Amino acid sequence: MSDAAVFVAIFLCDCRGELPQRSRLNRGRSVLKKFFLGCVVVVVVGGGLAYVNQTALLLKLVKFRTATQYDVAPPRDLPWAEGPAVAALPPGERPPNIILIVADDLGYNDISTFGGGVADGRVPTPHIDQLAAAGATFTQSYSGAGTCAPSRAMLMTGRYPTRTGFEFTPTPAGMVPLVRRVSADMETDLPDSLYYPDLEDAKPPYELQGLSPGEVTIAEVLSGAGYATFHVGKWHLGRRAGMAAHEQGFDQSLLMASGLFLPEDDPGVVNAKLPFDPIDHFLWAGLSYANSFNSVEEDRFEPKGYLTDYWTDESIKIIEANQHHPFFLYLAHWGVHTPLQATVADYEAVGDIKPHRLRVYAAMIRAVDRSVGRINATLERLGLADNTVVVFTSDNGGAGYIGLSEINAPFRGWKITQFEGGIRVPMFVKWPAQIPAETVSDVPVTHIDAFPTIAAAAGASLPRNVAVDGRNILPLAQNRGVVWDRDTLFWQSGHYRVVRHGDWKLQVLARPEKTWLFNLAVDPGEQVNLAQERPDRVAELRRLLAEHHEGARAPLYPAVTEMAIAIDKTLAEPFVVGDDYIYWPN
Repeated sequence: MSDAAVFVAIFLCDCRGELPQRSRLNRGRSVLKKFFLGCVVVVVVGGGLAYVNQTALLLKLVKFRTATQYDVAPPRDLPWAEGPAVAALPPGERPPNIILIVADDLGYNDISTFGGGVADGRVPTPHIDQLAAAGATFTQSYSGAGTCAPSRAMLMTGRYPTRTGFEFTPTPAGMVPLVRRVSADMETDLPDSLYYPDLEDAKPPYELQGLSPGEVTIAEVLSGAGYATFHVGKWHLGRRAGMAAHEQGFDQSLLMASGLFLPEDDPGVVNAKLPFDPIDHFLWAGLSYANSFNSVEEDRFEPKGYLTDYWTDESIKIIEANQHHPFFLYLAHWGVHTPLQATVADYEAVGDIKPHRLRVYAAMIRAVDRSVGRINATLERLGLADNTVVVFTSDNGGAGYIGLSEINAPFRGWKITQFEGGIRVPMFVKWPAQIPAETVSDVPVTHIDAFPTIAAAAGASLPRNVAVDGRNILPLAQNRGVVWDRDTLFWQSGHYRVVRHGDWKLQVLARPEKTWLFNLAVDPGEQVNLAQERPDRVAELRRLLAEHHEGARAPLYPAVTEMAIAIDKTLAEPFVVGDDYIYWPN
């Protein structure tokens, strides 16, 4: 069966699964239309028309399904829980408020804190810079993985995938074969991705690809310590059966139900489509402009404005309503992930930047920076700034598939690799009452450290009988001169496994069979592979990897694809035989 036929079969099965979620009239009309379109595509596939025609019809089918899958209600006011009208204790005498802000796919060089900045520094990030200057900056901070969802799971649990089994990013049924079809139409020299349809059948539905309800999240820890807990934005850790944010310790959750920042034809939006990126084709076809509250999938509604700004508006409402007792706010931005969409105002403000996609991307970064500034300004206005912990990071490095070559400078690689460009991310922690301004630490830290650090700041106990891999980094942030005794960090995605031990970093993968060894102390850009020269180091680090995986929990669901990713070129650049690449399992 062809990839297109596989997709249609999956699609029609999904139609049957959606029947209970509609009114009788809409069900009948929608299913008839979908069945008809599905038959048309099957006929097209069977009739042997050109790939591009098949792909165009499939994308139209996805777009139609998106438009009819759920009714999206108009914008609404949200019933955020309100804390006491009067504080029992002044801010300085109660546990600190905690705000965790996570950007999506933000490149290390996208912010001006480290001396760079998007578009050769033409668009600075003053509010993020101010947050960093007011607290601790970790110059060697890492995401938990080279893709988003596993990193987010590690932020929430403080545990490696070897313990949780949450190793691969959830994807909806049909996405992989369709993306492969679009990629085939492009006829690039990049090696073909691999697809395992039999394993696709073994995966649970998208809504059930998530973090096990048995895992203890930082929200559950803080809730048990008396905090009001709120989630705003992206989750990507499951949506049903105890996996949704409001079922994993958050009192309330404003969820990104789909992924447009504004409707594609909104007069206030500027779009930048990426014809060279097959995933971008799928996103524009498959996404809508919708949020949900407490993850009620079938009750979707339109946000009130550009997504980054809207989520910031709602976060400010949460802070205002809960200013008199401790709260935990997890603001998980979608920016600057694709699809690339900016407001007209931000697009005009960043100036005449070329190419168009870079200008839109820069405008999106401006919106994320503005969000950070508005959150901090709210804390100042309410007298909460001194006793509020604000943590800022990104879920992984910048993506090569957007076709912008400098976003992770000076590091090599992109999101969907475990080179430094894929996993080196900002980590700033501000807590004026406890952390001296302009503190800088060069100790390697990672997303698993967020869990024990936030718990320590709140004075909350770690869960009993749960092994937490992360470490409390507050002593580093407070510049106490502590002796740090953790030398080793790990990353994994299927057969692609990485360990950093001291300044040495080993990357091993099966496809293509490759071993890279780098000394980051002298080669942070990972340009000189020392694997042949230092077999002793390779053997030592391989032993650490083997020990890390002894008794490891199997992935919660299998990887159904392996994507070929060029390490040194964006997707907009021609791949030449001999260029380095990896296969990324997911």
